[in-house]
Amino acid sequence: MKLLVAALASELQAFPAELPGFDRLVTGPGKLMAAVGLTRALDAHLTDQYEEIVVVGTAGAVSDDVESGIYDVAAAIQHDVQDLDGVLGQHVSLPTRVETGRVGVTIATGDIFVDDADATARIRSLGGVLVDMETFALVWVAQQFGVPIRVLRVVSDRAQDGATQVWDEVVAACSAQLWAHVQREYDV
Repeated sequence: MKLLVAALASELQAFPAELPGFDRLVTGPGKLMAAVGLTRALDAHLTDQYEEIVVVGTAGAVSDDVESGIYDVAAAIQHDVQDLDGVLGQHVSLPTRVETGRVGVTIATGDIFVDDADATARIRSLGGVLVDMETFALVWVAQQFGVPIRVLRVVSDRAQDGATQVWDEVVAACSAQLWAHVQREYDV
């Protein structure tokens, strides 16, 4: 059994309510809600552990080199933390980077919806090409439980001025793209 995860129900609106071979989890937005939601789900399945976690959802593009489309995430960093020396992207106790074990892009996770040029420049300087609010936490939790994780993010916006409004308008189309991709990848 696999676990299909999204932050918001709207990101799964194109998916059927029941998907053979998958349980479904909607965590809520942000790192804390993602970490708590996934931890609870994995803790409830300690004896019959999931074979894979499949995360789907939207992300903002912070690099001009990133086209619209769906991306596998190889690694996640945090753009909204700093260590005791004030180094941006370094947490005082968590790793700087978590990896999924897949080939793909680096996503920067933070508890803010990025929609301005200054923030995207800071995220690019850390090595991120996409930005979201959950991936780092989800990958870190999956690693703590030893469950493989795959993160599929579809570009919903350019993470610039007006991105919040754009996201509201495109989330349904993004969900449909993700559902088509999951159907092809998992033969469902």
